[in-house]
Parts: sequence; structure tokens; C-alpha cells
Amino acid sequence: MIKVIKIGGNVVDNPELLREFVKDFAAMPGMKILVHGGGVMASQMQKAMGMTPLMIEGRRVTDEASLKVVTMVYAGWCNKNITAMLQAQGCNAIGLTGADGNAIKADKRPPVYVDSLGKDIDYGYVGDVSAQSVNAPFIYSLLSRGIIPVFNAINHDGKGNLLNTNADTIASSIAVAMANYRYRSPREVCCRCEECTHCCDDGRLTHETDLIYCFEKDGVLYDKDDDASVIPEIDKEKFAQLKEEGIVADGMIPKLTNSFKAIDSGVARVVIKHARNLLNDKGTILI
Repeated sequence: MIKVIKIGGNVVDNPELLREFVKDFAAMPGMKILVHGGGVMASQMQKAMGMTPLMIEGRRVTDEASLKVVTMVYAGWCNKNITAMLQAQGCNAIGLTGADGNAIKADKRPPVYVDSLGKDIDYGYVGDVSAQSVNAPFIYSLLSRGIIPVFNAINHDGKGNLLNTNADTIASSIAVAMANYRYRSPREVCCRCEECTHCCDDGRLTHETDLIYCFEKDGVLYDKDDDASVIPEIDKEKFAQLKEEGIVADGMIPKLTNSFKAIDSGVARVVIKHARNLLNDKGTILI
């Protein structure tokens, strides 16, 4: 079993909640990967530097100056602070951007048509990733040695350029890549063991993989101001209805879109929950 856990910027920016989460994450057994955001802190830094953050449908428009800021925040303070906190809990973590170890490549996003604005938008230095962008053998080599990768939202294009990528998309892409990665048993034989899901045709094994999104709410809510209004399950039809009604909007749209793509591509389960509930069964399950 491999678990890919993503925490949002509101968790990263809340010292008490982050400490609780890090303690629970370190206590979680088995192979695990952490992906973190930092958008709240990045927006605060932009404002402090006289910039105006621009978000469109939950995604940050990133010009050259903004790229420098988000790289400092995501790959610098946020990533290394979380890594240090995990080390203090006995969790042998390593903080990474996509450029490190060529872990994740991204393609610069071309201008795209945004329905809500009725025009094309150039997001600037923003990258798009997929499961094919992820260097699964490299990541698995870390996991197999007991090293916990901690990824932030900065990736590279392989041409010397850094790109800002939606962290939810990164988490989803990593989960799909690891769910489909075929590895050789340490004994070089095809065997069914408790660590693997099934044996593939070529005699290699795959791990069952879960994707867990942790943020500051108890799940996807009918009413964003009512924490008791958690939607326990959402399927594709329900998702379309929630979007049309405006219940699901902004940053939750790419989160759920990526969740359903992950399920269609081999991820066993996707759960959206409060960061405090990492070790229990509470939250919204995507089916």
C-alpha cells in the first residue's frame, strides 16, 4: 500500500494544525508521500511585496516576479519547515521540487479558454503535469529505502525553467503513477504478498494506492459555513450537479476533477477530509 497525502495552504499556514498533522503523518505506517501547498502564505508574501495575487478558477496566474515569490515560499520555507518537523518526529523525510532527481517534469500551459470569463487566459509560468510526467522509479527507490518524499508545487520543464503547478494536480499525478508502477519483488520472483495488490503479466508487482486530500474542512460541504454538512459520497453525476448549483466552486473544482481522473486511472480510493482526521475514516469519499 502506498498513500499519497496532500495538505493545503491553510494547513501549512496554521502552526498548531500543521504540528498535529505532522505528528499523525509520521505515525502512519507503510509507504507514504506528502504533497503540500502554500498558496495562503504565497499570497501574503506577494501582497507584502506590493504584488496583487491573481487567481482564476482556483489556479494562480504566475508571471516572472510571482514565480520567484512562490518558489521561495513553496520550495523554501514551507517545504523545509515541514521536512524538519517530520525529522523531529522520527520520519526520514526529504524535501523535493520536481527538478530534484528529475522527479516531475511539467509542460508550460498554453493560453486556455476560461468559460467563466469567456476568453483565453495566459497563466504565465504555470506547468501542467500528468502521471507520465512523474519519475515513478526514482520515487519508488526512495520509498523502498524508507525515505519519505515531501513535494511542493514547483516543477521543471527539462529546459532549465521552473514552473508553478497546482499541488492537487501533482498529488493526483503522483498517485496514478505509483498505482501503475510495476516493480520487481526483492526475491526476483512473482509472489503474492501482503505488500502488493496483484501480480502483473510480466511478473512484476503493483501497490494499491490511496489518494488523501487534507485541508481545514471536514470534507466537501453542502454549506461551506456549516462544518456539519459534509457530503459523505460523491460520484461523477453528483459532482456535475454540485458544480451547476455552485456548491462546488473555485479550488474545489480542480481537486474533485483530479480525484475522479485518479480513480479512473487506477487509484484505489480518494478521500477528502480535515487534516485532523488523517488517521480516522471521516471525510468525503469519491466513488
